[in-house]
Amino acid sequence: MRTLLTVVASLWLLTGCAANVKPVPELPAAVSGERREIDSAAGRLSYYAAAPQQKSDQRPLLLIHSMNASGSAYEMRPIHEHCREQRPVYTVDLPGFGFSERSDRVYSPRLMTDAVLAMVDEIRKIHGPGAIDAAALSLSAEFLARAAVERPDAFAHLALISPTGLSGKKKRLGPAGASRGQGWLYKTFTWSGWDDGVYGLLTRPGTIRYFLERTWGGKNIDEGLWAYDVLSTQQPGAKHAPFYFVSAFLFSADVNALYDQLRMPVWVSHGVKGDFVDYRGQVWYEDQPNWQFTVFQTGALPQFEAEDAFLTAFDRFLAGERP
Repeated sequence: MRTLLTVVASLWLLTGCAANVKPVPELPAAVSGERREIDSAAGRLSYYAAAPQQKSDQRPLLLIHSMNASGSAYEMRPIHEHCREQRPVYTVDLPGFGFSERSDRVYSPRLMTDAVLAMVDEIRKIHGPGAIDAAALSLSAEFLARAAVERPDAFAHLALISPTGLSGKKKRLGPAGASRGQGWLYKTFTWSGWDDGVYGLLTRPGTIRYFLERTWGGKNIDEGLWAYDVLSTQQPGAKHAPFYFVSAFLFSADVNALYDQLRMPVWVSHGVKGDFVDYRGQVWYEDQPNWQFTVFQTGALPQFEAEDAFLTAFDRFLAGERP
């Protein structure tokens, strides 16, 4: 504990104690389409709506970005821009990110799941009561899974891209709705006087690039994503949700109990490079007839690194074929 406090204090000093106040840069749209806002149980939510020019008979698609210090809807951009030519697509800014509410409140799996369910209700209000398709990246796969367990009639297909909850040798079957949060860690990060400095260090352009390179497993990252993340992390209230993320409060203790209950078709895709390569838990679901897996020779964002191959497999899955 003392060592951690010493390190954090040093980092705070390195950031200049957040003394220099800079103008807030304007945040552009992360993807194409119309940006809309709704009030929900998860607060004010912003989302992007796009659709082909000609009326489509394909199911609407909900896209959900990941959780990290610089998470953004831009992470789903290749999928959004591709699928908007075929079907209605809705890409949400989760609570604490993008143009959605970034207030100082508790950020939890419940809050994020409520945001997903609010988007489901919004989409079905527009298109009718039929089931939708949905794709989520990394930790957000847990929120999507929880929403699908609570409202199984609302989802036709689930695509989980580099999902959490499949690492290690043991399933996480903790109490229903519990998180893996570490209160002492959250208090350390948010201690008044250095929280702005710590957040400033986590979201410096060089730090964001460093973590993207670890996500990619190399230096050839998507520069557009990096640039957008840099701008997004500088918006008012941007520090609140990331502190809950780095303190593990957004990780579900019962994630595998959720995955075990999914009955609709589930497609998992992931890479083999970078920091996110532990998918030993894949064996828990490989014999389930509704689960399918595709491994790409990429890092954790195959939609950027192997865009054509990923989108081809994604289209096939949503069409009811094997990727």
